[in-house]
Amino acid sequence: MITIALAKGALLKYSVARFAAADLDFSAVLDKNNRQLMVPTPCGRARALLVRNGDVPTYVSYGQAQLGVVGYDVLKEHQLPVAQLVDLGFGACRMSVAVKARSGYRRASDLPAHCRVASKFIHCAREYFDALDLPVELIHLNGSVELGPITGMSEAIVDLVATGRTLRDNGLVEIEELFQSTARLVGHPLSMRLDGGALFDIVTSIRSVKTSEVVF
Repeated sequence: MITIALAKGALLKYSVARFAAADLDFSAVLDKNNRQLMVPTPCGRARALLVRNGDVPTYVSYGQAQLGVVGYDVLKEHQLPVAQLVDLGFGACRMSVAVKARSGYRRASDLPAHCRVASKFIHCAREYFDALDLPVELIHLNGSVELGPITGMSEAIVDLVATGRTLRDNGLVEIEELFQSTARLVGHPLSMRLDGGALFDIVTSIRSVKTSEVVF
């Protein structure tokens, strides 16, 4: 049986719809009364593991799942050895540097050396500021990083932005974009190499469906 790691939260319904196009019915995971973390399809061809977004590449890289759906931001942050198979196109957002709107900073390079930057994405932030040759002190936060500049703990943040409303509502503004992120179908490299055709068929079916054609 093929095991597929699906991220809970915003990507889930889109993931379920995309796998439906490959004749894999994971709709049971959308049932609000469902408490199962491992859910098989009715046909018994595959099963879904419901995990946190950040854990998807871990399950795939260790082979507990042969396929998974996860945001590119997570892949870039965790740098685990998984095969990126398909850009699924949904879950679009961007990784950005943001500061207080009244700070006067208009580019990341305007930030003072050794200033503090708060982020959930420490690896991405470090890579970006190293490329700028700008030394900063990175503060890892798991919750609302917008509070960093608001409380004065940091000069800036590096975080995902979708509509930008949360930033605006908290008096923050984007000054640089690091990269764009969308959901990706990933695979366990060894499983893909040893595949007898079942994984290939799923990937081919999913790749052939445009995001605009998926019906919820």
